Amino acid sequence: MFQASTRARLRQREPFVGGAADSKLVPARSAVAPSEAGYSTLTRPHGSPGEGERVIDEATRLVLGGGLVAFPTDTFYGLGVDPFNEAALERLFAVKGRPAGAPVPLLLADAGGIAAVARGPVPPGALRLAEAFWPGALTLVVLKASRLPDAVSAGRDTVGVRVPDHPAPRAIARAVGRPVTGTSANRSGHPPLKRAEEVAAELGDAVDLIVPGECGGHATPSTVVDFTRGRPTVVREGAVPLAEIQRVCPDVAPRAR
Repeated sequence: MFQASTRARLRQREPFVGGAADSKLVPARSAVAPSEAGYSTLTRPHGSPGEGERVIDEATRLVLGGGLVAFPTDTFYGLGVDPFNEAALERLFAVKGRPAGAPVPLLLADAGGIAAVARGPVPPGALRLAEAFWPGALTLVVLKASRLPDAVSAGRDTVGVRVPDHPAPRAIARAVGRPVTGTSANRSGHPPLKRAEEVAAELGDAVDLIVPGECGGHATPSTVVDFTRGRPTVVREGAVPLAEIQRVCPDVAPRAR
């Protein structure tokens, strides 16, 4: 059984227990600024525990029903749908204006969630990186389970997965019972967004719910390491530096220039 390292356990945040202090869910058409309605990923929110549970319950209901929700992560706001629901995936691509040839990353509640979307054993190097950096801003590309729709992987036989270092997406994935998509909550080609009201301004009524909260402090997206094509290789440099990755897994090659 996969066990998180001490370092990873220390990076675990408080469970998601709060949302808007004024007990409002945040539909896309009326997002509340994080200063009024959010919580910090570093501290317990001011709202009541029941409020946070209500927000997560609503997000879960929407995702299971084919809906589209936005939520804060450790990097930027993300867009979540059920990756096994092809109609929901089509809607996600339409809302973002995302090309069909662009794969969608998945967010896990914990490392055990990889079994639902990966095919075959996960490479030992990938497990070492997961143990060292999850929850965190590191995406691992592994072979895709055949039951996962091709839209997730843009027709490839691979899928990118990570456990975010933020309680909101982990709580939603756990309540849904499987991973959720985690592509950035913005129009394709636009900068990623950190604040709920920015997401509302960008996407408006195209999303069903914006979970209020604060994103983590990373200024870049997750680092992506591909373990499916021979030597593991960084395909996107991001929040986790290559030097840190190579200290754990020396075989990882830098991104091709």
